Amino acid sequence: MQLQFVHHIAIICSNYEISKAFYTDILGFSIKNEVYRKDRDSYKLDLALNNQYIIELFSFPNPPKRLSKPEAAGLRHIAFGVNNLEESLQYLDSKNITHEDVRIDPFTNKKFTFFNDPDNLPIELYEI
Repeated sequence: MQLQFVHHIAIICSNYEISKAFYTDILGFSIKNEVYRKDRDSYKLDLALNNQYIIELFSFPNPPKRLSKPEAAGLRHIAFGVNNLEESLQYLDSKNITHEDVRIDPFTNKKFTFFNDPDNLPIELYEI
């Protein structure tokens, strides 16, 4: 077996409309496909960034809350590269999205920070 690339990241949200708006209106993902699965009372939303399929956003009735702190085993966060971290943070500020202070990666000397999606999933912005 030889893996080729990450095909997608699946995220379960607690409020479909809020998360859909966050990922599309705030983060700028485009909708590739949206399906309501009646048998599961669930939406499945395929989201792309720069025409690349990246996120499957699911809704399910009453999903359990995500453990965040202390960090639990499993997916820790998702990260996106940005050209200018300061501009990205100004944009988040304009949308009233709080974020951590900027840090410097001690191995690359690149700037990065974290903010959260509506369900408290950590999202990293890493200056490329």
